[in-house]
Amino acid sequence: MHFYYSSAHLMCEQMPVAEIAQQVETPFYLYSRRTYQENFHTIAAAFGGRPHRICYALKANTNPHLLRDFAALGAGADVVSGGELRFALQAGIAARTIVFAGVGKRDDEIRAGLEAGIHGFHVESEAELENLQALAQQQGLHAPVALRVNPNINIQGHPYISTGRSADKFGIELERVHALLKEMRRRPHVRLVGLHSHIGSQILSLNPYKEVGKALAQLAQAAHAEGLELEYLDVGGGLGVIYEEAMKVAAETQPRNGLALSPQEVIKNLMHALANFSGEIIFEPGRALVATCGILVTRVLYTKISGGKQFVIADASMTDLLRPSLYQAYHQIVPVAYRENARQKCDVVGPVCESGDFLGKERELPEMKRGDLLAIMTAGAYGFSLSSNYNARPRPAEVIVDGGSFFISRPRQALETLWQN
Repeated sequence: MHFYYSSAHLMCEQMPVAEIAQQVETPFYLYSRRTYQENFHTIAAAFGGRPHRICYALKANTNPHLLRDFAALGAGADVVSGGELRFALQAGIAARTIVFAGVGKRDDEIRAGLEAGIHGFHVESEAELENLQALAQQQGLHAPVALRVNPNINIQGHPYISTGRSADKFGIELERVHALLKEMRRRPHVRLVGLHSHIGSQILSLNPYKEVGKALAQLAQAAHAEGLELEYLDVGGGLGVIYEEAMKVAAETQPRNGLALSPQEVIKNLMHALANFSGEIIFEPGRALVATCGILVTRVLYTKISGGKQFVIADASMTDLLRPSLYQAYHQIVPVAYRENARQKCDVVGPVCESGDFLGKERELPEMKRGDLLAIMTAGAYGFSLSSNYNARPRPAEVIVDGGSFFISRPRQALETLWQN
């Protein structure tokens, strides 16, 4: 993660963040190109010589320049909508490396995937499997599918980002997957190419990966017993990142590793049970690739005391970074200009007319004044992609730093574009 302090100035790679804020209206997202490229290489290297494919989960961040960079690195894509499929293809990601998950694929989205020739549809229900069979037959095609299994594994995280428990809406129960393996030949326009399991996001321990490996290994053996040869196993993603104390706050610091787990240890635990599977292993990180590459830069509008509580009112809000309001998620908040003066506890809030509009509560910050800059750390994933126009607020700009220079990847949304007849 290439954010650090130099002579009390917050830096992104070799660029002072304050210098960028002089030229770009706040709030804005700031991405370190070096960070997301290094994250990709680190995760890919963890597989060693094992046949694998890193399929970037577009839901985390669909910035066009970022997507083109991942395409150039050889990434595939994990998409969950027709829009994400289109973005992946436009970015230059090969259709044969795209997998399509999601519990509610529309017919037009399925047809688009069939026409593009994607690697596999990750089927999440029997009803979807029947619909795929019918749509593929209409087009005279054979739909490549992987059954998404719900292995009932609890990652012990926030319930909104857990996807592999029996009560979650995702995937097919284990017992029913076994039955479907026996029935696959009854659907001549559906071709089983793989198995898939994704149990959730922000995983902070190794054991869930070990359990996923075991579950998929057993199902792969069951498929083999039915005479079904699988091309790949998709083990999901979910590799967690460090949100609390993402960086040290001091006049001089160094870039820090932002991943919560070692990719080498994660892959080792996954692969232990899959040693006998000779096909491709698909890993689909989103957050782990891009969360640590991004910050949200915001400017202080006002400060006030109410009910004995100190408030710092910033120009960024829940419309720009929804995670704190949606998940009660923690993002470290740091001053762009480091100061030695005494810290005070405050709530950092936005201008939106909701009590839930906050970026951080009970945070220790130096005394803030109007015009001061703050950085909300680890905001490269599910930041801009969850942004909205609530309160008629334009979406913020996205800026990319590359070494000692920067460019505006997506400009701040013009207010005029919100007024549509």
